[in-house]
Amino acid sequence: MSPYLAAEDLSMFGRDPWWLVVIKAVFCFAFLMVTVLISIVMERKVVAWMQLRVGPNRHGPWGMLQSLADGIKLMLKEDLVVKRADKAVYILAPIVAAIPAFMAIAVIPFGPADNEISIFGHRTTMQLTDLPIAMLYILAVASVGIYGIVLAGWSSGSTYPLLGGLRSCAQMISYEIAMGAAFASVFLYSGSMSTSTIVAQQQNRWYILLLPVSFILYVVTMIGETNRAPFDMPESEGDLVGGFNTEYSSIKFAMFMLAEYVNMVTVSAVSTTLFLGGWRAPWPISTVWAGANHGWWPMLWFVAKVVVLLFVFVWVRGTLPRVRYDQLMKLGWKVLIPVSVVWLMLVATVRTLRNENYGFADIALYVGGGVLALLLLSFVVDIFRDKGKEDGRPVAEPAGFDPMAGGFPVPPLPGQELPPVPRRSPRRERELIVSGGTDTVSDGSSDGKEASDG
Repeated sequence: MSPYLAAEDLSMFGRDPWWLVVIKAVFCFAFLMVTVLISIVMERKVVAWMQLRVGPNRHGPWGMLQSLADGIKLMLKEDLVVKRADKAVYILAPIVAAIPAFMAIAVIPFGPADNEISIFGHRTTMQLTDLPIAMLYILAVASVGIYGIVLAGWSSGSTYPLLGGLRSCAQMISYEIAMGAAFASVFLYSGSMSTSTIVAQQQNRWYILLLPVSFILYVVTMIGETNRAPFDMPESEGDLVGGFNTEYSSIKFAMFMLAEYVNMVTVSAVSTTLFLGGWRAPWPISTVWAGANHGWWPMLWFVAKVVVLLFVFVWVRGTLPRVRYDQLMKLGWKVLIPVSVVWLMLVATVRTLRNENYGFADIALYVGGGVLALLLLSFVVDIFRDKGKEDGRPVAEPAGFDPMAGGFPVPPLPGQELPPVPRRSPRRERELIVSGGTDTVSDGSSDGKEASDG
């Protein structure tokens, strides 16, 4: 081994002693678990409030221990293994889904990069570790969790779990592309992939103000990434009887639910770090109080922002109905990905102009000209498209639709219409065909008699 490799500087991973690293790791795990317990209770209470229901009110004061009771109940249930399942993969799948959900929190900063706090007399940062490519680490870890869902659907040996796993795979791939483009905009503007550096770059202005399109794209993709309503296609109980976790019970089922809620907390923490200033205090507080961003206070602001984003998850679930799968794919491939790519090109152009020392007026002129050119191009395309329709050229009729194709009821695809349903015409419009001419009195009486007999 080369002596240069042996003497490599590992300070980027931190300089804490091993016992402090263990304390930080235990804190990160405990933070996620406690936040999950709070999130479950908050979700049930908020949705009950939105839908004018009672909500949990039995376990603990005001029902606050409902999520803990659910966890105990799931652990005490009988643990079944499907006869046709691949037992090794069947047991491994919940673990593969849950572990990556916990790993991403390792690079999230809860406070400043300086040694702001003291733990047992040792000055340290409020972060487990930091990497120059911390955001790539988060993307890599997030993409591993999908294998747990896919393997769960495949190893169950059943049709509906397999369909749920395939749906989840397609959904994750579709939404991770737009998520990566939203991340790239932040990388371009901050000049770093380190989470602590990205937060430090937001000292004067949060990126939600500078990159609003990236924030909106990430909020939509993080809901799709966590399989939450209205994008919970992999576990849509209306048509898949539960999806990939149909054949799971007891603690293995609980691990899938735990992975979902931990992912909610993780993506909320990532969104807070990238767009909401991370651990920095909100604007009015930071200007009035100089010590708001020092000591243990940054952790309070960070947790408050994460809770607000968790409320957005619950708010969306209680507001929007589940979309169809074709609508989900259309949103991902035809809307989010093109918009994210165009926005990324726009951000790269602005950064290049700023690096060349162009003024704000020049940048606005170039960007405005590019946007107007795109609008003009789309307008011209629409004109020629409409002109082709007005020339009398035959327009393709939508394909026929058989609602009972293959003997099973199926929904129509976009562009297809249900065939007209034959209905009996109203009595006034029906022509009376009777022998011996029209006798409205006798016909009316006979209709009434038949109706009474029926």
